[in-house]
Amino acid sequence: MKTILILGNSSAGLVNFRLQLVKALRRSCRVVISLPDEVRREELDALGCVLVRTSIDRRGTNPGKDLRLLHAYRELLRNIQPDLVLTYTIKPNIYGGMACAMAGIPCIATVTGLGSAFEKSGPVRTLVTTLYRQGLRHASCVFFQNTQNKKIFENLGLLHGPARLVPGSGVDLSEHRELPYPEDGQVRFLYIGRIMREKGVFEYLEAARRLHSPEVVFYMLGYFDEDVRPAFEQAEKEGVIRLLGFHTNVDQFYGDCSAVVLPTYHEGMSNVLMEASACGRPVIATRISGCREIFEEGKTGFGCDPGSADSLTEALSRFLAMPVPERAAMGHAARLRMEREFDRRGVTAAYLEEVEKAAGGM
Repeated sequence: MKTILILGNSSAGLVNFRLQLVKALRRSCRVVISLPDEVRREELDALGCVLVRTSIDRRGTNPGKDLRLLHAYRELLRNIQPDLVLTYTIKPNIYGGMACAMAGIPCIATVTGLGSAFEKSGPVRTLVTTLYRQGLRHASCVFFQNTQNKKIFENLGLLHGPARLVPGSGVDLSEHRELPYPEDGQVRFLYIGRIMREKGVFEYLEAARRLHSPEVVFYMLGYFDEDVRPAFEQAEKEGVIRLLGFHTNVDQFYGDCSAVVLPTYHEGMSNVLMEASACGRPVIATRISGCREIFEEGKTGFGCDPGSADSLTEALSRFLAMPVPERAAMGHAARLRMEREFDRRGVTAAYLEEVEKAAGGM
């Protein structure tokens, strides 16, 4: 039996978005998973996976910590002796890819997003680009979740082998079912995600200040970056927004809302927008790669410009001008689009094809 090693940076991300792939691999392989936390250990244990805890400073730039991560991955490869490694997110892609190159073990990388470093010029971007060039130089295949990310890597000369484009992680249509559209007269906008500047939360807050009323309510679900917390807690006291905290089961909130709003500045491929659409909810999101592929303007949602509270307010106002039956029809069209183009089973099949090639038969 062959051994597949998966390197990731979050047990929640792995279980929520890649569990179907893990299940498929477990049918014929031993699966070892390296993660920095054990929050979802129970689900992975139930599948017979081996979970190894590996510390990752996800957002840090300390070279000493990153070298320790490279060393930890090299030790892991020596101990596990996998036939193939799958890496997800920036640091596993880079340092896992380097470790695999040193050990002569094939790997398949997934670029889930570029992060803020690629939006800037200067030494940080140069460093990340150099590291990615080293991390991907021996990858058997690199998966991308949107065309813009793939084009940037091609233009920078970071790809040395096959690359494939998939619609993000896809959406599990059996888990996220179409939900009845609310018809109680109140419009409830919902933001779901990490509450941080790069997600456009201050544009959302400004739009809420302009549009909120007893009939138009703005909700936010997610955990805070500490530097933004005071502004939003104050806005809640003023009655501008309502904070829902962090929850792992979000379908109940999709069901209660009228539309999901994501004014993010950059995205790999938004799982929130796919899930909301699968649940039959229109979306209002920025017209950036990673969002614009998911909705169809005027048919399943509305787009706005990143970093513009005016543009977001205009898009929300267009939605408010629609009668409830048209909003419900827009949500149903969003569900049909997910069924046609974003079914997670297709994404899983694409990965299994590359695993078969790289591992030399399963």
